[in-house]
Amino acid sequence: MAKKPTNHGKAWTPQQQAQLDKLAKQNTPTRVIGLKMERTPSAISSKAHELGISLKPVNQSPYNRRKP
Repeated sequence: MAKKPTNHGKAWTPQQQAQLDKLAKQNTPTRVIGLKMERTPSAISSKAHELGISLKPVNQSPYNRRKP
């Protein structure tokens, strides 16, 4: 069984919420955010959704619209 992160089940602090927002705005992948914040990727996704933070990269064009 996989080892649980150290923050598993703990409440989110305002500082952690601000860090999540900052990392999301820097287009950091969800898995990397989870490793940095010591939380699971699913916990990162749920908290981002709860706070209205988008985890989708904003500086990448869709695959079918790239210029040759």
